[in-house]
Amino acid sequence: MVQASLQYITDENGKAISVVVPIELWREIESERETAHLLKSKAMKKRLLEAKKRTDGISLEQAREKLGI
Repeated sequence: MVQASLQYITDENGKAISVVVPIELWREIESERETAHLLKSKAMKKRLLEAKKRTDGISLEQAREKLGI
């Protein structure tokens, strides 16, 4: 997990009402939430687990070349 320094925003009574999260931590949280959402579906869970086991494929550079980007 990303080591982060959180900043809390409080109201006039000192009650925490918001938090500022470093962007890298936010991206990690979003990624975990998206994965959790996908894993709720049996079909998506199966696809993700199969994809995780794959060892074949092409490099990013090869994909860019094929796509012309």
